[in-house]
Amino acid sequence: MIACLRLFTALCLAALLAACASSPSSSLGELPRTPDASIEQLLEQATQAKTPEKAALLRLSAADLAYRQGNAGQSAQILQQVPMEQLKPGQQIFASTLNAELAMTRNQPKAALTALSHPSLQHLGEMPEEQQVRTGTVHARALEADGQTLAAARERVFIAPMLQGEAASKNHEAIWTLIGSLPTDQLQPNTTDDLGGWMGLAMAVKSAGTLEQQQAAIDTWRAQNPKHPAAINLPLPLTKLKELASQPLSKIALLLPQDGPLAAVGKALREGFMAAHYQAQQAGQKPPAIEFYDSSKLTSMDEFYRKAQADGVQLVVGPLEKPLVKQLSTRPQLPITTLALNYSEGDQGPAQLFQFGLAAEDEAREVSRRARADGLHRAAIMVPKGEWGDRVLRAFSQDWQANGGSIVATERVDQPVQLAQQIADMFQLRQSEARAKSLQNAAGTNVAAQPSRRQDIEFIFLAATPQQAQQIKPTLNFQYAGDVPVYATSHVYSASGDVNQYNDMNGIRFCETPWLLDNSDPLRQQVVAQWPQAAGSLGRLYAMGVDAYRLAPRLGQLKALPDSRIDGESGSLGMTQTQRVVRQLPWAQFVSGQVQRLPDTPR
Repeated sequence: MIACLRLFTALCLAALLAACASSPSSSLGELPRTPDASIEQLLEQATQAKTPEKAALLRLSAADLAYRQGNAGQSAQILQQVPMEQLKPGQQIFASTLNAELAMTRNQPKAALTALSHPSLQHLGEMPEEQQVRTGTVHARALEADGQTLAAARERVFIAPMLQGEAASKNHEAIWTLIGSLPTDQLQPNTTDDLGGWMGLAMAVKSAGTLEQQQAAIDTWRAQNPKHPAAINLPLPLTKLKELASQPLSKIALLLPQDGPLAAVGKALREGFMAAHYQAQQAGQKPPAIEFYDSSKLTSMDEFYRKAQADGVQLVVGPLEKPLVKQLSTRPQLPITTLALNYSEGDQGPAQLFQFGLAAEDEAREVSRRARADGLHRAAIMVPKGEWGDRVLRAFSQDWQANGGSIVATERVDQPVQLAQQIADMFQLRQSEARAKSLQNAAGTNVAAQPSRRQDIEFIFLAATPQQAQQIKPTLNFQYAGDVPVYATSHVYSASGDVNQYNDMNGIRFCETPWLLDNSDPLRQQVVAQWPQAAGSLGRLYAMGVDAYRLAPRLGQLKALPDSRIDGESGSLGMTQTQRVVRQLPWAQFVSGQVQRLPDTPR
């Protein structure tokens, strides 16, 4: 009886081992398979294994099973008990891949890339296709999460021929999402391989302006690359573009206030919008007809939409008023696609609603992006007290900290009389003065000691009016912090040409609309000649009006082409997944009473 039990146990162990490992593959070693045994059984057998190699293989199989069952914590604990040196190269590739997958569950792409840099990965091409796909997939995910977009696309192009069915379709669309998000200066379609073909397609689409031009560019590319995977199966966003091109925009409703507190804002937006319309006419284009509606006299949005539909309107630009935009954002759907000229508070909205405005939050994120590009890591913040300052502070802080930056001090500016004290507190000058006084008392004599500021503040993020900035910058100089860089939103710039005001802000760097930084733009020159106020701070609204007109026929393009951008007068325009148009801005600096343009931030 005992002999029979021993035989049965031996047979069970043999079956477990057979289930856990593929057939021998030369010197690369056996690979774990999805076993019939449980995690506990595998670990139990590992403790009874006759060789360290068999024990390591059983534990590796258990770790993989735990990961497949969604228990990443248990998988990581088991994997730590697997000594890599006892594994053969193929098994090391398997373990490194699993380690990378576990790192990605913790949102640690750099750790995943480190795992995938193991020397055994040089043998990946000798592994079964299933393993190559698994390793390549997690490698692509880690590269994308680490910001290495082109490398991620290259990895997905490599594994594409090994995929079938739904996995192949998802990978195909992921390649286009990655390639389509690359800026044009990174697209180098000078190779004849599949990756070069993908980049050529992206270049063709991005180089074309209108929907019709994009469709022609896609058709030409497909004719030149008939055997390319994207020619055989056009990515879904480009298929949607084709549908959009068959529905030309012929009539737009411009819904803006003509009376009330927002009348001046509405007037500037309307004049900018129509200036772009007339420019399109002068260029020989056939722009859509414009129908004007007064939002200040609206009694009901439903009534407005009924009237607009009866008038043959295909797209609404407006409203401007925040309560109306908020109202639209809460509806399940809209009768007509609408580009609101303001933002609602929530992120969600109906599929027909797009939102565009001069959001201070965009500029806060732009400051974060610029400071990172300049190699800075530790910020101090100065914003006005109140709801507006809180919104700007929140937008900057979230973006800055999400990208690895730290915030070492924050001050909310209110009364000018308190400004010197606030800056002294921010830079801990009073503590320095107290130390100097203590030293004098200890020495019993006067000691020449200049207060020293804290040294961990690398720059100041400033959101303030020109009048506040005029006080803040000289106070920084007075408080021994004049050498700390100041990065500001456009709100510090009055565009008044006041040299004395600019002198008080020397050294401040700020983001601004292209409209106010480029006097040579032909449309700007025409508009300023007719409406001189467009050269001042109102120019931002004229620029927004121009961009609203240019966005109108291209909303579908921005939605269909992830991370594509339009170079506008109010900034470089892109769109979020929640259909909000967001801006990236150029930069300038106050230098000796003049505004000096700075090189653009790398995208």
